[in-house]
Amino acid sequence: MGGAVSAGEDNDELIDNLKEAQYIRTELVEQAFRAIDRADYYLEEFKDNAYKDLAWKHGNIHLSAPCIYSEVMEALDLQPGLSFLNLGSGTGYLSSMVGLILGPFGVNHGVELHSDVIEYAKQKLDFFIKTSDSFDKFEFCEPSFVTGNCLEISPDCTQYDRVYCGAGVQKEHEDYMKNLLKVGGILVMPLEEKLTKITRTGPSAWETKKILAVSFAPLILPNHTDSGKSRIVHLPPVAVRSLQDLARIAIRGTIKKIIHQEAMSKNGNGLKNPPRFKRRRVRRRRMETIVFLDKEVFASRISNPSDDNNNSEDLEDDRQEEEETKPPELKPDPPVNFLREKVLSLPLPDPLKYYLLYYREK
Repeated sequence: MGGAVSAGEDNDELIDNLKEAQYIRTELVEQAFRAIDRADYYLEEFKDNAYKDLAWKHGNIHLSAPCIYSEVMEALDLQPGLSFLNLGSGTGYLSSMVGLILGPFGVNHGVELHSDVIEYAKQKLDFFIKTSDSFDKFEFCEPSFVTGNCLEISPDCTQYDRVYCGAGVQKEHEDYMKNLLKVGGILVMPLEEKLTKITRTGPSAWETKKILAVSFAPLILPNHTDSGKSRIVHLPPVAVRSLQDLARIAIRGTIKKIIHQEAMSKNGNGLKNPPRFKRRRVRRRRMETIVFLDKEVFASRISNPSDDNNNSEDLEDDRQEEEETKPPELKPDPPVNFLREKVLSLPLPDPLKYYLLYYREK
């Protein structure tokens, strides 16, 4: 699946292409996509393909095409504080982007069939938290993953505000998926070769919308041949944050507000330099002459032989003027992690500073 947009040179260019093609339509989704580099979820030897709008699979590791993920993110209508369940959570790429929007008081759970993919997802999540400067621009709802078949979830599990299934669902499993939703919740899944959005509008009321045609590998049915018994999947508990963790969230939030206020005071209205206006050049144009003769109209284009040369000279003058007024190309300064800099400057014991920074390496 994929190939709907051109390949990008880097993650930002890929997102630019998805925006231009209207796969990414909201600011929250755009911010989440830009914050996490898709290439970080590829094995090193395959990273050259990371910014193509194509699915990627290696063994049990799988990533859907960027255009699919962006449609899914938009359809989920994510908001801070919601609960999310990812069925077939794979590498954790989608779950991590969702976590950036859910914020610290959301719930972010994933179920994945293959234990080796769970380990891969945990490694990628740890890498993102410890090394990415994007992490400090958000308050993150860290995903929790469990191993198991998503068709064997315990019937007494909690229901979720948002659910996504990353494998093809047949009609006989539609009701099973719907029952994972709270009233008012949204389920997005490939249902009979169509990416489908289902909104639960009441205890037994649903609204269904087909988004686009897709081709997903089907759900793997539970295998009971070993013992004849179902392996019940117990989802992670909805944990209450500790007072210590709540304090860290509050302190980081306060520091971010101070940084924002300082930036506003320093930059005023946000325009560091007044805009430069280019002087418009008045160009000589060829004139059309209309001649009236015995009630008939004859139109002819009369041009001065020197007009063509003058026009060429005007274009050359314009080009030179643009060259003269173009500001010199400057290499952008490396981005500064202002939150980190501010925390490290505080008169606090080092262990407390590192705790506020989630013990991050950068």
